[in-house]
Amino acid sequence: MSLGLRLDLRQTQNIVLTPQLQQAIRMLQLSNLELARAIEKEVSENPFLDAVSKYGPESSMEDVEARSRSDSGSNPQKDNGLEPDEGWHNTDSPKADEYRISITGASNPRRDHHQTLDAEWQFTQPRTLVDYLQEQLAVLAMRAEEREVLRILLGYLDEDGFIRETDQELSVAIGVDVETIAGCRDAICQCDPSGVGSQNLRGCLKLQLMERGRLDPAMACLIDNLDLVARADLTQLGALCGVDESDLQEMIMELKALDPRPGRNFTDTEPATVIPDLYVVPTREGWFIRLNSTTLPKVIVDREYYTSVRRSGLVQKDRDYLSERLQSANWLVKALDQRAQTMIRVGRAIFERQKPFLKQGPAGLQPLVLKQIAEATSLHESTVSRATADKYVATPHGTLPLKYFFSTAIADISGQAIHSAEAIRQQIKRMIEQETSYHVLSDDQIVDRLRLRGVVLARRTVAKYREAMGIGSSVQRRRARALERQFAELN
Repeated sequence: MSLGLRLDLRQTQNIVLTPQLQQAIRMLQLSNLELARAIEKEVSENPFLDAVSKYGPESSMEDVEARSRSDSGSNPQKDNGLEPDEGWHNTDSPKADEYRISITGASNPRRDHHQTLDAEWQFTQPRTLVDYLQEQLAVLAMRAEEREVLRILLGYLDEDGFIRETDQELSVAIGVDVETIAGCRDAICQCDPSGVGSQNLRGCLKLQLMERGRLDPAMACLIDNLDLVARADLTQLGALCGVDESDLQEMIMELKALDPRPGRNFTDTEPATVIPDLYVVPTREGWFIRLNSTTLPKVIVDREYYTSVRRSGLVQKDRDYLSERLQSANWLVKALDQRAQTMIRVGRAIFERQKPFLKQGPAGLQPLVLKQIAEATSLHESTVSRATADKYVATPHGTLPLKYFFSTAIADISGQAIHSAEAIRQQIKRMIEQETSYHVLSDDQIVDRLRLRGVVLARRTVAKYREAMGIGSSVQRRRARALERQFAELN
């Protein structure tokens, strides 16, 4: 057999992800607010892309998010003229020029500490925990070095009022000796509110009891065994603390009266708000589904500018660059249009199958998998997965992630899969919420009750669902409810 070289021609088919296809896939994965920021970047880099704000040139991203929350209760029929179709309202073919976003924006005065604030804003803002502590520490006689360490330590306070790092860790991070760190921490711990500056919950509770003159050895032992308090293991707690049951109950009542988060009344950050990507609201004809247009960008291609620049005397390299930028702008608008259509198709397919949820809430949630939506929309499962990833929908029962509506099926007594796992979890939760201190359900009893409702589950499955919802065992719940009953009788 001889060896040699030869040249062959073959035809093969391969899937090639072009830059445009990669851009479309990436945009489909982004939520509305993430997409808005991505568009801001594209507009700043492409001279032929322009964005028009729905709220005017001075609107910022924070303004758009706030208006989106306030617009959630608006009448959807004012935003879209849609025709009824089998109990649904839907956009026929959403266009990219119907999207809205603000690209230009002013800085947020709450986050820009270098901006000059007007007097009205300054006097109407709530006092932060750091400000409150600085006022108290200002009267102490301390060296300049210690005051600088105090200023740095206040920056380590979390929203609960704790400084979680140890004195050794702070010593290495700040570059001063451990004794100085300990002294400055003690100064913070002496301030109001009581317990602030502690390293953990145990230290916080001990400081509050010490201030009240109630930190005796038995109470200190109780605080050192908070895990037993959470499990309501009174027998073991009584043995460790060396007190009888009545004294132990009074100690636990005193412990519950303390503040485990001394800094919570001084939080200076606004709670995170979920901005929905889709809205599903009832109408007279049925259900209305639409995109949250207040957070989507309105992007246009400035062809006039391209034409005027093209007419000027340019070398071939510059002409190629302008053509590439124009093509990129066109592809972006097309990708936005395709994303909108995909989101509407997927959202409509989901709620066609989850109409019982819209009427009944979580108890009516139906089993659903990605494959069913892929078949209904003629899309690939990976596309459906991207369209639902990190997306939220506002429903009559709250704003929920789209992934929430995908749930595995649970078979009934006849062997037919008609119950969703999430609906079963909600049933278990309601059963436990209806328990009394005299009658606490075991996992086996929950299994029997579900069987009476036509749901067949193993005991270990019930235990898994219960633990996933953060619900303790029947023994732990029985102890906790007995303790609550005793507290109520004492009061």
